[in-house]
Amino acid sequence: MSIQFHRRSVLALAAAAIAPAAWSQAASDATLAQIKQRGTLRVGVTQAPPWYSKDPKSGDWASGVGVSLGKAMAADLGVKFEPVEVTWGTAIAALQGNKIDMMSMMDATPERAQAVDFPKTALLYYSLAVLARDDLPVKAWADLDKPTVRIAVPQASSMDKFLTENVTKAQVSRFPGNAEAIAAFQAGRADAVCLFHPPLLAARQKLGAGKIVVPTPAQSQASSVAVRKETDKSFVDWVDKEIGKFYANGQTQKWYEEFLVGFGLDPKASPPVMKEMLGKS
Repeated sequence: MSIQFHRRSVLALAAAAIAPAAWSQAASDATLAQIKQRGTLRVGVTQAPPWYSKDPKSGDWASGVGVSLGKAMAADLGVKFEPVEVTWGTAIAALQGNKIDMMSMMDATPERAQAVDFPKTALLYYSLAVLARDDLPVKAWADLDKPTVRIAVPQASSMDKFLTENVTKAQVSRFPGNAEAIAAFQAGRADAVCLFHPPLLAARQKLGAGKIVVPTPAQSQASSVAVRKETDKSFVDWVDKEIGKFYANGQTQKWYEEFLVGFGLDPKASPPVMKEMLGKS
């Protein structure tokens, strides 16, 4: 019996010795601890203005909301900003494979939430918008809901669904993708093209004509920041506080407007990314 007690004591002591080591290992494996130990915040980037933009001359990821956000967050952690090039399709795998620490402008869909974590706070909002002829009066969706108005839209998209259900009187032409819908507008075969507003910014710049409008009532959806799913929630909680801070103090909107100016666009003529500003002139 004393031998059994002795064995139990030895096992208990061994477990006590192993537990702190195991806990320390788990803690060191947490994303926030890794970032501080490594000295860099690895941010997923992909060529997608106004969110990420690479300087073609220097090759640096120099501008865009996601770049500015990443640099500010790295500075707050006292580490360096490390851009890691991915695609929208490979970003989640890059997070799961510990190649990046975060990817901005990822919408928190239920499907994605099974694979990665998202903060509770929205990063920003983008809205269903139209690029319309300069002489077409558009303030509300009702202004477009007329038999004389021709609207181009990508087929079987969320934009198509909205128009089908809410803008029933207009002539809606459906195309395979964004590019074809924009081309129809450019060719004068449509009075407006309906998309979420970020892709319309580049289209407006390229065409040199037309106006981007978020018709009222605004149809907005939130975008977020994807991070690696792990039991230690210190990093996702920190990301939540950071993006909440930048949104609340207007910095997110400021970064967005700074990019628009650098991109050759007038911020006053472009939809905001703050939900509270939508519909305000």
